[in-house]
Amino acid sequence: MEKNKYGKELDVAVKVVQMACSLCKTVQKGLISGSFNQVKSKNDDSPVTVADWSVQATVSWMLCEYFGSESVSIIAEEDVQALSEPDSEGLLGMVVTTVNEALAKAPIYGLNGPGKALMAPQVLEAISRCNSSGGPVGKHWVLDPVDGTLGFVRGDQYAIALALIDDGKVVIGILGCPNYPLEKESLNYHDNGLHKFSSSSTSEVGCVIYTSKGSGEAWMQPLIHGNEGLQGPNCAKLIKVSAIDDPALATFCESVEGANTNHSFTAGLANGVGLRNKPLRVHSMVKYAAIARGDAEIYMKFARGGYKEKIWDHAAGVLIVQEAGGVVTDAGGRPLNFSRGMYLEGLDRGIVACSGVKLHEKIIGAVYASWDSSNL
Repeated sequence: MEKNKYGKELDVAVKVVQMACSLCKTVQKGLISGSFNQVKSKNDDSPVTVADWSVQATVSWMLCEYFGSESVSIIAEEDVQALSEPDSEGLLGMVVTTVNEALAKAPIYGLNGPGKALMAPQVLEAISRCNSSGGPVGKHWVLDPVDGTLGFVRGDQYAIALALIDDGKVVIGILGCPNYPLEKESLNYHDNGLHKFSSSSTSEVGCVIYTSKGSGEAWMQPLIHGNEGLQGPNCAKLIKVSAIDDPALATFCESVEGANTNHSFTAGLANGVGLRNKPLRVHSMVKYAAIARGDAEIYMKFARGGYKEKIWDHAAGVLIVQEAGGVVTDAGGRPLNFSRGMYLEGLDRGIVACSGVKLHEKIIGAVYASWDSSNL
């Protein structure tokens, strides 16, 4: 792959994710304080907030502005059904305001915003434009506007995930992690029923992690605040996976919620390969960021029967871990296939991400050894 083949797309997309992180931090602060109180439930009972729609509209508008609305294909999680309901006028107004506030700050991030504020129909159009079904041909942007909405609502970890697929291969991956501390030393571990991490009150929090396929590098930059722009303290830092390959020393990540994850099966696998540390239960693709940055070594996801993994929940994180030196496959040891639409079709049992080959081989071996006797 040409080193700079996707240079423009990566540059614009990283800046757009920086914008989205700022938007989300504002909305999350409002949710916690009570000034934002609109959280809807989708058909599958998962929550959706002002931030989900606002980020999707903002990212959609920006990508179309820079790469042309006629040629941009976007696969994203949200639609406008709930926003279009008769009782959602106030919610739509909040989304429109939030989007315009974000776009007005575009010059801070080195981007061009609209000449005037967007109206509600334009915002709805930007959200609705993200209706591509992807596939094996052409370029398709993949967006999860707020991955880990439960974590977002609770003031915990969440991520803005943006990837680019070209002819079925993920070629750009970007994760915005607004609540993820910049330094591993700033991570606090809590054990109050869930073993998870959060930042200390004095640590610098928030980063954007990104990569392009074939670069062999993954980078992290702090969030941009105020009017400081892209210079000075916001220089990027190279990140790499951990060198730990002893299971007894490894840290294992899994999802917080058990609705679509079989915690009992992963617990059995962890015990079988000799993982001694308690699992680190983390909302969102921050789990992939933790592995790419060397804060954890293993992430396993085995969905309960009937659940289908969506590509926007994995595309960006998978590429970042791989380019940072890690390994990600399905539980049969095969590469994940992002070329078959919005779902990871053909997935063998689950997903295994590791910091290195030795740990990965042990996990895959344990899957084969224990699968037949499991209740999955």
